[in-house]
Amino acid sequence: MTVNQLAVPLDSWPVGIPAASASPRQWAVLGLLPLRSSRLSCGTVVLLESRELLLCHVTGQSQWDLPKGGIHAGETPIDAALRETHEETGLRLGADALLDLGRHAYTSRKDLHLFACLSERIDPRELHCPSRFVDRMTGRSRPEMDGFGWFGFDRIESLCTPKLAALLTRRLDLASVVERLDAVRREPLAA
Repeated sequence: MTVNQLAVPLDSWPVGIPAASASPRQWAVLGLLPLRSSRLSCGTVVLLESRELLLCHVTGQSQWDLPKGGIHAGETPIDAALRETHEETGLRLGADALLDLGRHAYTSRKDLHLFACLSERIDPRELHCPSRFVDRMTGRSRPEMDGFGWFGFDRIESLCTPKLAALLTRRLDLASVVERLDAVRREPLAA
């Protein structure tokens, strides 16, 4: 079978859409190619009662980020979030401390599944990023994250990428998340 035999005949092409200019996304919408599934990234929003969150500075970049990253085959979103948080901050969190904030559309090719937890204030100088990459320019091994800090919710838009800032400030209500986590923590244990 040749490529021409696989092509859609022009007389069967939908009226009004020039075949030569159709993008892969248009082909997928028309049902001629499968839609590409979104990759999944999982992470943790580590919060303080004082309405601050832990952010990590991305090595070689200007922005700060949450500890997050891609899910591995066979891994659950919560396990991926716990692993990524450890790899990017050195923190070991327990699954029972996490509140599931759900899966959110993040970029055109990636969804983000977030979890949240309340923390005691940890000195950012005690955090470290065990996960490393090789810098293409220098050939040196560098940590994925090279700084850590606690920042008020009002600083998110100036520190994070626009997509992450929109998710954290407009689609999620972090103040309500803190209240929910605090209420759960204060609930008496059942006998």
